[in-house]
Amino acid sequence: MSGPPSTGKQGGGRLGERLVDRGCITEAQLSLALKEQQRTGARLGEIITSLGFATENEITSSLASQAGVEHVDLANISVPPAVLSLLEESFCREHKLLPLAADERRIRVAMANSFDVLTVDAVSQMSGRAVEVMATTEPALLAAIDRVYGTDICKSIECLIEQAVRATEKTDASEIRGVVGEQPVIQLVDAILRDAVRRECTDVHFEPEARIVRTRFRIDGILLPSVTLPKTLQTAVVARIKLLADLDISKTRLPQDGKLSSKIDSRAVDMRVSTLPTVHGENVVLRILDKAKIVLSLEQLGFSERNFHVFSDAIKRPAGIILVTGPTGSGKTTTLYAALKALNTMDMKIATLEDPVEYELPVIRQSQVNVQAGLTFGKGLRSLLRQDPDVILVGEIRDAETIEVALRAAMTGHLVLSTLHTNSALGAIPRMLNMGVEPFMMASTLVAIVAQRLVRRLCRVCREKETEPDPVACRALSITADEMAGLYRAVGCDQCNDTGFRGRRAIAEVLCVTPALSAAIASMANHETLREIAIRDGMAMMNEEGRNLVLNGETSMQEALRHIWDSHQETEEPEEAAA
Repeated sequence: MSGPPSTGKQGGGRLGERLVDRGCITEAQLSLALKEQQRTGARLGEIITSLGFATENEITSSLASQAGVEHVDLANISVPPAVLSLLEESFCREHKLLPLAADERRIRVAMANSFDVLTVDAVSQMSGRAVEVMATTEPALLAAIDRVYGTDICKSIECLIEQAVRATEKTDASEIRGVVGEQPVIQLVDAILRDAVRRECTDVHFEPEARIVRTRFRIDGILLPSVTLPKTLQTAVVARIKLLADLDISKTRLPQDGKLSSKIDSRAVDMRVSTLPTVHGENVVLRILDKAKIVLSLEQLGFSERNFHVFSDAIKRPAGIILVTGPTGSGKTTTLYAALKALNTMDMKIATLEDPVEYELPVIRQSQVNVQAGLTFGKGLRSLLRQDPDVILVGEIRDAETIEVALRAAMTGHLVLSTLHTNSALGAIPRMLNMGVEPFMMASTLVAIVAQRLVRRLCRVCREKETEPDPVACRALSITADEMAGLYRAVGCDQCNDTGFRGRRAIAEVLCVTPALSAAIASMANHETLREIAIRDGMAMMNEEGRNLVLNGETSMQEALRHIWDSHQETEEPEEAAA
């Protein structure tokens, strides 16, 4: 936890009231957290975040307001070298602070614990200046320290590679456990994973080739090269990862799947591990599941104002089915978890059926599909209906059996949320028809369909005005000559891994099933008719959302078009998928 919430009952109450006033938590959630505080004696902020009611950033912001200090976002902060020289990097890491600015009389610092008066006094003595404190979260602070002090983790990894090579040379390669137990190998794997988390990577790829092992990080949806390992370390590194994930290190000719949990820079991080035999050895991919990022609030999804209100109203319906569509990696799970977070109160019974359960959510009953044991989505959903749920989340609708049970659950008074693989919101309708859904059943149960993509944001540090806009891209986005002057392009710098982009946000089209659209679905109207009705009833298409982001300088034309050109060109689903 970044800053300690007040441990006293009165202080805890003030923090809770602020969170309620800001809309971060509900009165019922606060009541539950206060009861848990009385039982355990833990800090209120820690309890609220552990229950998933609010994010650490929301807690820190409320604490900053309570303490009368300003909350600062360190994502794109730059600090002059003269200011950095006032405090040693080791001191900043130990006490979790970062100098931001200074003059002859004052120094401004960001702190994870803005209540730490002893550290404030130490900063004042070291700098010879009065201290102005600003609040931030611990993960954001540690990431900023890495960035601004220029810690070159690649050099550290290179040193560990040399040490690991020397250590494994002395060990018999046939003794796998002996190789894995070498300290340099342990430190090397830890360093690579730490680097991945600090760079906000979502996937780590260990790819063996004939003479080397290549590592690549997926950052903001794009694979970027990382360190290259010598072939002699392949066995040791792969075995170390398999050992952490509780996999069988002796099995190298069959795929394996596992999971590991770790704490990196005070952040609880889960990783899903997948191994696959290739001609050059086992290929290993780790999916990083950062709990601080996945469970967002609806406001943090990045939806436009119109889409936010439509989606918020949809999930408040007592019954019906809401679908989130899009390709793999488009943030569908994040959107569904945000909806569950908004619905999660003590007077609601929420149950999920997932494959796999990516994050454990408090109070919510979560189950994982196990096809080998006979627990499919369809069978699991039938069992969930006997558990008296109000809201059901089905991780993915893959077959006719699952969609049939989901629709019947929606008809019998349950709110069902799920995902479907289609390119657009309207594309979900013919997809369901192909799966054998009767039009009248679809028309009577569908509440809303969301289609979304994750678009990379331009780096605010290095983006530049677009001097020669691509006329083809401008026509595709309906950008006029007068609007071209406000366009930006990607450049690349140290803070964005030289990609020109930093972070992502959702662009979406939210289709609200109005009475007119429901009638059209029941009568099996064609795609164009459905589209005309949806637009007439206020639906904003995805290309319009992308266009607005480009005009606002949040992304480039090329990045927007990369995601929206195919959003209304549905691919033919294979017949066996609907069987």
